[in-house]
Amino acid sequence: MKYVDLVVDNASNSTDNLYTYRCSDDDIKVGDIVKVPFARRRKDITGYVFAVSDHAPENIKGIRDVASVSDEYSLPPDLIRMSSWMKHRYMCRYIDAISCMIPPGKKPKRAPAKDPLDEYTGDGASSDAPPLTEEQQAAFDRIKPKIHSREMSYFLLNGVTSSGKTEVYLRACEETLKEGRDAMILVPEISLTPQTISRFTARFGADKVAVMHSKLTKGQRYVQWMRARNGEAKIMIGARSAVFAPLADPGLIVIDEEHESSYKADQTPKYDAVSAALMRAKISGSVVILGSATPSVVSSYRAKKGYYTELKLLKRHNKTPLPEVSIVDMRDELKDGNRGVFSSRLYNDIKKTLEEGRQVILFLNRRGYSSFISCRSCGYVMKCSTCGISMTYHKSSGMAECHYCGRRVRVPDVCPECGSSYIRYFGAGTEQVEEAAAELFPEAVCARLDLDTAKKKGETKRILNLFRRGKINILVGTQLVAKGLDFDNVGLVGIVAADVTLNIPDYRSAERTYQLIVQASGRAGRGDRPGSVIIQTYAPDDRTIEAAARGDYAGFLREELAVREVSGYPPFTNIIRLVFSGEDEVKTRAEADSVFREIEGLAVKLGAAVFSPQPAYMAKLNGRYRFQILVKSPVARTKYCRRLVENIKKERSRASGTADIVMVAELDPYSIT
Repeated sequence: MKYVDLVVDNASNSTDNLYTYRCSDDDIKVGDIVKVPFARRRKDITGYVFAVSDHAPENIKGIRDVASVSDEYSLPPDLIRMSSWMKHRYMCRYIDAISCMIPPGKKPKRAPAKDPLDEYTGDGASSDAPPLTEEQQAAFDRIKPKIHSREMSYFLLNGVTSSGKTEVYLRACEETLKEGRDAMILVPEISLTPQTISRFTARFGADKVAVMHSKLTKGQRYVQWMRARNGEAKIMIGARSAVFAPLADPGLIVIDEEHESSYKADQTPKYDAVSAALMRAKISGSVVILGSATPSVVSSYRAKKGYYTELKLLKRHNKTPLPEVSIVDMRDELKDGNRGVFSSRLYNDIKKTLEEGRQVILFLNRRGYSSFISCRSCGYVMKCSTCGISMTYHKSSGMAECHYCGRRVRVPDVCPECGSSYIRYFGAGTEQVEEAAAELFPEAVCARLDLDTAKKKGETKRILNLFRRGKINILVGTQLVAKGLDFDNVGLVGIVAADVTLNIPDYRSAERTYQLIVQASGRAGRGDRPGSVIIQTYAPDDRTIEAAARGDYAGFLREELAVREVSGYPPFTNIIRLVFSGEDEVKTRAEADSVFREIEGLAVKLGAAVFSPQPAYMAKLNGRYRFQILVKSPVARTKYCRRLVENIKKERSRASGTADIVMVAELDPYSIT
């Protein structure tokens, strides 16, 4: 007879505990999935086994029996340990953490008609390993012994764009498989990294590779998950959720473009895939490689402190020089009467690049045609009725759209406030840039890649294939074109408005701006001929833009760390953000005030700074009012502050009258909106 502690599949704060059951199956183990009677339910409920014991616990009466043990699959024990860690680190429920571990989707009644790996095979990727450059070899020589010693190690592979980081990943993966262990490769956006998947399938064979991403059907996801769980696939490639792949013995975890914000989950549990990877490596004794041309400030700080081993690739693998970068002051363009989206310098360079038979990428991290709609007579700005933010004009549909809730309405002919007909559009988006490029360069083929064009299935792949084959001369896009693209014939990258991300009210705005500029710049001159970059800005003297233009990451990091230390932001603190949302503004504010009074004194005793409830930057979203409390905690005291928040959440679950108000806790949010 065994006794098990398990989590029941019930999404309620009141049942967020471990429950003890008796089991007659002596082979039951941690990670098994069972059916158990629970409360007064007529049907048995699913449970996940977290602990197994030979002895009955003391002081517990009326222990009930496990009804059955599933023979379909079980979870690896390290994922159960990950679930416990996630519950406390991200202040979520056990079942929220477990939901990240189980198969995404259900067992299909018949095998999916299409293998998702088919589209990545046979596209010309070589199965041969090219010789390593001196820098690549030096980096690999540091990683290799750690793989063979099965020693937990964290490496920050800081390599300029096109320096050959992927080849280092491939070599590390090869050594891991030689050890009989498994590997997981995390990428920020699966649809933009077909070359990565193609290179891994070409090198190791599609039979050893599994992929996991949101574009798969539920049946495909289940099959890919089970291939990893059954040991058929030794390499899992996917977005952030791939960090929870059910590989039996992970020996290598690669996080490509580790600085990307997409590694932070935006739904509960709001985990950070980088932190999750470090914990999984700690549990399983794995090597972690964090790769980036623009490492996050936190990762660079950890490398400076010796927590990571930093490896540098300072030259492109083909020895082509980095692109020449120029800054254009758009204030001078205005003085000269140029109110278009292109400066005279960018226009001339586009013309010259096209005449040379090379391609152009134009980057603007703002989709739509115009960023807001306003009446020039009375100043009225068209806002979303459910979110309260400015709506973006999309000329292709003739609609105004909210980029948060998706609400779409037709633009009025007259101002709803004063009745005048002076409704005008302000601020350029990618639609407007594409239109301007097509008008100014009619001989060129222009295309746009942003969330609007990517909505159509297969459109992203189609556009990128046409661009790769030279059928598109000018590619306009948001951050989708700034990362992961490797095209030899791009001679010019134009960053149309470098200030867009710089002015977001967030402590990461400078870091994000630096990364986007450098990543976008890195798309130029990746072949045998050097490229160039034009940065258009109204703040040419800004320290972030100047550093990005010079490629001076060390200088940017030094200044950014100094600012964050004085201001009390990560990596010098941890931020806990509590967001309260409800349909009644007064009640929601009152609940936030109540929690603030409860938490303030206790948190201050722990050395934390607590900021009183304020409307969130997105004060209303999907018809719900939002207030937030920010807690800045010393890193060493964060676990106590998290515990404090968990206790408050438990107390709220027992209180009455607040069921319609949702409180969400988040650790180190990537964006305070």
